[in-house]
Amino acid sequence: MLYEFRLPDIGEGVAEGEVVRWLVKEGDVLREDQPMVEIMTDKATVEISSPRAGRVAQRMYAEGQTCPVGKVLIAIELDEAGKAEPAAAASAASAAPAAAGAQDHRAGRDNGAGARDAGVLAMPATRKLAREIGVDIRDVAGSGPAGRVTADDVRAHADAPARPTTPTAPAAKPAVTSGSDDVRLPFRGVRKKIAENLVRSKQTAAHYTYVEEIDCTDLVSLRERANQRLSARGIKLSFLPFIIKATTEALAEFPQLNATLDDAASEIIQRRHRHIGLATATEAGLIVPVIRDADRFSVIELSGEIERLAGLTRGGKAAREDLSGSTFTITSLGALGGLMATPIINHPEVAILGVHKISKRPAVRNDKIEIRDLMNLSISVDHRVVDGYDAARFVAAIKSRLEAPGGLLPESI
Repeated sequence: MLYEFRLPDIGEGVAEGEVVRWLVKEGDVLREDQPMVEIMTDKATVEISSPRAGRVAQRMYAEGQTCPVGKVLIAIELDEAGKAEPAAAASAASAAPAAAGAQDHRAGRDNGAGARDAGVLAMPATRKLAREIGVDIRDVAGSGPAGRVTADDVRAHADAPARPTTPTAPAAKPAVTSGSDDVRLPFRGVRKKIAENLVRSKQTAAHYTYVEEIDCTDLVSLRERANQRLSARGIKLSFLPFIIKATTEALAEFPQLNATLDDAASEIIQRRHRHIGLATATEAGLIVPVIRDADRFSVIELSGEIERLAGLTRGGKAAREDLSGSTFTITSLGALGGLMATPIINHPEVAILGVHKISKRPAVRNDKIEIRDLMNLSISVDHRVVDGYDAARFVAAIKSRLEAPGGLLPESI
């Protein structure tokens, strides 16, 4: 008996998934709940397991191809034990966190239809109609949300002339030639999603960048004193919590930097919550975990939240809510931060702050040349929403707080 497993509705409006990596090959023996494939949806990768025991008959999509929700992802030849299972289990699918980090999902549905059309997105009444008029609901193209099959879809399919099944499209041939010593790496998964988001940002936002120098000498001294006092509690502060704290306070003064442009409605939406995204380098690529309501955290609390999110993100265990919903993003490479960059805005936000390395450099202070701890901040802004003058004033507000940082840390520390 051949069982066709369809990509289940993983939820949150997901309509399709990209095949990142197959964990089984055709001919492999499958046990129930054995991981079969890694599927990328948005910035989350989920690992889907087999709901049945059997043997892999055919993988319907190649790595790098996109499978719509409700379409056959893999065909499984069931063994005797699999045939005896109740139909209600036919569409059960499990998903667990993988590469880029995602929360656990349990996906799939039966809707009273049995194994023959398990995984198809349709209401019970629609399935009943399909059986009554002799339509195989697996062959019906859904026009509803996320590819859901409607009653009208079933009726239209019944009236349409029969047509042969379209075979899976072959993989695209390379458009760029390469030498025998070159290495070709797959462009898919998180890396491809990052690329799509960056291109969308550059094509929609009118980018410009503003750079300012910050004298961090007092901040360096304050951090050293704080870490001496906090060492007994096992806490060590980096500079990032101070920068986040100064940024959230500045965003309260300049809400136009904490905004989104709704092109369809011709409206600028100023966000009242300050959810700060932190661009984080991982093995899978650049991921942006989010500190929600960052303005409500102290510097010490921000340090703990940064450490928590970084650990989850780099370990591939961050939940979806940890990776979405930012209103303003900060990108920093710490000691490798260089002198200046032109970061790309994290769509659909209107600004991103680039933090560069703190280094000792000569500076003029009170008409004398001194060695000071200096750092550059670069901000890329969507000129459609934010004027240059406002961006400069926003960075100046951050600068004033970092150059006189006493107000960022409680006196009790």
